[in-house]
Amino acid sequence: MKIAYFVNHYPKVSHSFIRREILALERLGFEVQRIALHGWKGALPDVEDQLEREKTRYVLKNGALTLLWPTFRALIRSPLRFISVLRVAVRMARDSDRTLPYHLAYIAEACRVLPWLLASGARHIHAHFASNSAEVALYTHILGGPPFSLTVHGPNEFVIPMGLREKVHRCAFVVAISNYGVSQLYLRSRYEDWPKVKLVHCGLEEAFYASASSEVCTSARLVCVGRLCEEKGQLLLIEAAARIVAKGIPFELVLAGDGDLRGEVERLIQKHGLGQVVRITGWISSEEVRNEILAARALVLPSFAEGLPVVLMEAMALRRPVLTTYVAGIPELVRPGENGWLFPAGSIDDLTRAMEECLSMSSEDLRRLGDAGHSRVIQRHSIDTEARKLADLFRAAISSAPQRVAKETHVLHEPHSNK
Repeated sequence: MKIAYFVNHYPKVSHSFIRREILALERLGFEVQRIALHGWKGALPDVEDQLEREKTRYVLKNGALTLLWPTFRALIRSPLRFISVLRVAVRMARDSDRTLPYHLAYIAEACRVLPWLLASGARHIHAHFASNSAEVALYTHILGGPPFSLTVHGPNEFVIPMGLREKVHRCAFVVAISNYGVSQLYLRSRYEDWPKVKLVHCGLEEAFYASASSEVCTSARLVCVGRLCEEKGQLLLIEAAARIVAKGIPFELVLAGDGDLRGEVERLIQKHGLGQVVRITGWISSEEVRNEILAARALVLPSFAEGLPVVLMEAMALRRPVLTTYVAGIPELVRPGENGWLFPAGSIDDLTRAMEECLSMSSEDLRRLGDAGHSRVIQRHSIDTEARKLADLFRAAISSAPQRVAKETHVLHEPHSNK
């Protein structure tokens, strides 16, 4: 069964959950065609991501001018469909933070993707994130491509206007990664479209945690894993770290990740004299992230805005308690006093208090929290279990849709090369 995945950037260091999902679907017998607008501009520490890059076809690989001929060809071959997609683009522009020229560019990108799908025989296209990737998938469908679906993660998709209502209305189904996400999709879609909203969690493969030692880490080290950005709350975390150090509490903090906020984070570290306390790793591989989590007593993530962070699942699967905020879908996974700490987002007092409690906790209590977290993640976030749910949705969408010609003789098949 052939399907296509469409993502804005793929592979990407912070999107390992998409790779896990694709590989799990392939283990179930699906043939997955990877298509992305862009590649990841930085280095890819993970060998698996490097392999994924070789399997991915890029719409804008050779520049925007390569979109001209596919767009003209789509207009000539099916002018009525082209007019239809133009009308939808105008509607989308009215319900978006981006002006009409952006949406016209998405049409051109869809015109380039369409012959690739027809040539491969893909029966369905799935987009991750409700932004431009979902819009390109929508336009590809209107132009004569297969049915589409999308996974909505949040938080930006629920905050920034991006025509989500129209996308939900026209898709075969839409996936939320948490019950909170389900509620937000209900809020932003028509009541008659609510049955399209499905819950499928992000997941972990057993290999990630199966070989990890069950030993408790009693070091005075906490780790925060994530892109250095405003949403993740690292600046607040540095302020809390300064308070703990000022009290004379032995303490280490590792920031595993990189991002646009790095310069500001480094300046704040220098301001508080925390150069010997806080370490920033930069972008690291999944295996290195795993090792950083295992070398820490717990994971701390004081996020201001989230969907449901995969790194919380990773830490809990490795039997490390988590300290995080009452945001979006997080309370569905983290239970205070049972497998970690929850505190109000933005409260430096509560963040500092939770960190102090964690640093003073006995090894027996750390083990209790870690074991409970491990059990909860294994129960809720197995990638093979979640991929089977998604596979059933794909099969149902494909079986209910009229089958299109898989490969038309007039489609010009462009050779797939990433060199």
